[in-house]
Amino acid sequence: MAAALTIVSLFTHSVAVAFTYPDVTRDYAFAFPRDHGAHPEFRTEWWYVTGWLKTAGGDELGFQVTFFRSRLLIAESNPSRFAPKQLLVAHAALADPKGGALLHDQRVARAGFGFAEAANDDANVVIDGWSFRRDPAGTANRDSFRTRVAGDGFGFDLALATAQPPLLEGADASHPGYSQKGPNPRDASRYYSMPQLRVSGSVTRGGKCVAVTGIAWLDREWSSSYLDPRAAGWDWIGINLDDGGTLMAFRMRAKDGGADLWAGATRRHPDGRVERFGPNDVRFTPLRFWRSPRTGASWPVTQRVEIGHAATPPSIVLEPIMDDQELDSRASTGTIYWEGAVRALRDDLPRTDPRSVVGKGYLELTGYWQPIEF
Repeated sequence: MAAALTIVSLFTHSVAVAFTYPDVTRDYAFAFPRDHGAHPEFRTEWWYVTGWLKTAGGDELGFQVTFFRSRLLIAESNPSRFAPKQLLVAHAALADPKGGALLHDQRVARAGFGFAEAANDDANVVIDGWSFRRDPAGTANRDSFRTRVAGDGFGFDLALATAQPPLLEGADASHPGYSQKGPNPRDASRYYSMPQLRVSGSVTRGGKCVAVTGIAWLDREWSSSYLDPRAAGWDWIGINLDDGGTLMAFRMRAKDGGADLWAGATRRHPDGRVERFGPNDVRFTPLRFWRSPRTGASWPVTQRVEIGHAATPPSIVLEPIMDDQELDSRASTGTIYWEGAVRALRDDLPRTDPRSVVGKGYLELTGYWQPIEF
């Protein structure tokens, strides 16, 4: 989604300044490849890729890489190239159930000098050798992206080829791409996804480089006011369905433990038809929790997700590829979250029935360790 994760209060300013962030408005005409690039006037944005990989030997892996950009609202009038006007952060992880470990790493740097940059005209983000770029030889509707990461004990070099046009998220069919995140219409993002990405490339783990193929999902969001102050965090899913369809859903959980503050979902069918769902149509129900031995946080890693009445299947159950997919990002964004590869299973068939698996994707959980501040 929330591409995942938010840039938390660690990056906010502590003194009053004359500069402000623009609001996300309903009326906006997306233009590609321009909107693959950065929107530096907004408070924060992300390029968020998640997916499933398979080696030639049949091993399944989950991967995620996220690049964040945050406008700090400090030194805005300082002409120096050293002025810290924009901050860039990157997270990457590889879920390896056979090895029994989640490998992850992070980077953080102020923008500038070619070391950390986010281009405005197209997808081209780099931090200390980690990168996410669009191949300029592609087209607006049939793009190819590439991401490279060299982390602590792991790495990957992956090409991501689009099979479908961008999906503008949001419950308002008359303003696609405007994604409201709470009761206040100002708490919103501009949001599009590129699901069903065909992946090819290589993964390095344990000093060995192996070829992989797979399927992935790209989320792009930018916002100035994302989280209602009453919200503790969110649950988000991006599922590539086996029939070629896609399902994105999220809920914003209340700090007081009561009813969800907000929720939304988008379902694109194999024929391209899009269904949009608002707060009353989306239900997340935890079925099983996993408690982290490191942080003590309990994460609802198995969940039932019900979307409206017309979606097929009417409800799914999410099961993780492995329970321990907790990421400690306190060194960069100041929080701990769970970001995990999950299978989507039909809720009306036994788990042992091979027909029960209807897709694969990622589940993101925030605010279970501590409430997110934004």
